[in-house]
Amino acid sequence: MKSNGIFMSNFDPEQYKEGQRQGWNNVADGWHKWWKITEIAGKYVSKRMIELAEIKQGSRVLDVATGLGEPAITAAQEVGDSGRVLAIDLSTQMLSVAKQRTISSGLQNVIEFQEGDSETIHLPSLTFDAALCRFGLMFLPNLKAGISNIYKSLVNGGRFSAAVWASPEKVPFISVPLNTLLKEMKNPVFPTNTPGPFSLSDENLLNDSFINAGFKDIITERQDMIFNFDSAEVFTNFVYETASPVQVFLSNQSQERKKEILGAITEAATRYADKDSGSVSFKNEAICILGRT
Repeated sequence: MKSNGIFMSNFDPEQYKEGQRQGWNNVADGWHKWWKITEIAGKYVSKRMIELAEIKQGSRVLDVATGLGEPAITAAQEVGDSGRVLAIDLSTQMLSVAKQRTISSGLQNVIEFQEGDSETIHLPSLTFDAALCRFGLMFLPNLKAGISNIYKSLVNGGRFSAAVWASPEKVPFISVPLNTLLKEMKNPVFPTNTPGPFSLSDENLLNDSFINAGFKDIITERQDMIFNFDSAEVFTNFVYETASPVQVFLSNQSQERKKEILGAITEAATRYADKDSGSVSFKNEAICILGRT
């Protein structure tokens, strides 16, 4: 649910980036709290991305929008002591958590972290064997600049593997609370053609963005990503603690209204609950894409 500019009425790229940075900093503790659920859900997508990128012992890897350090940590386990991983993100607080996780995993000599966004950060040319970006490309205000920067950092024959969300109806763990919130907002105004969780759900648009940057031999495939929660109430807590736009909107509401809106999200989530246990399961679809330089 990586969007903190989603409720802006007038889109300004620099304002959007600053909103993203502040938003991610604000929810970093929440993502740290819930990281086990998110990584259990995302481990197969990470594994497939790494397979597509042909990451192996000794590989030099770039991870863009690493967040809590994934798939950088998974990649570091593959490259070993002879390889290196550079992981970048625009959020200082998310990187702080990622560094803690890296130390806990004993990979601090393999992974280097750097603050910055993929559009403007200086990356060494012709350096990395592979690049990864899991659920980050959809939020770049200048997608062309970001992908081109990644392209230039890869060696000849290098591979870039990314994952983005499919269309909203195929990603209920985001669309259910988002649609509920939109309904409660009453007549929100949105800019068109702006970043957001589903901005690259059109596979043709996604492919074109890679082709325009110079990538070739492009392939795409679909991967399931299943989120499991003990109850609809637990899911609502997850949403509130990890989704900055939800926090921003609710901060302007009375306590009574806030309770009503969170209750509406819980009610919507119960459609995905098991009748016996009450546990909630969301089956979501990701699009994995690979391009070669």
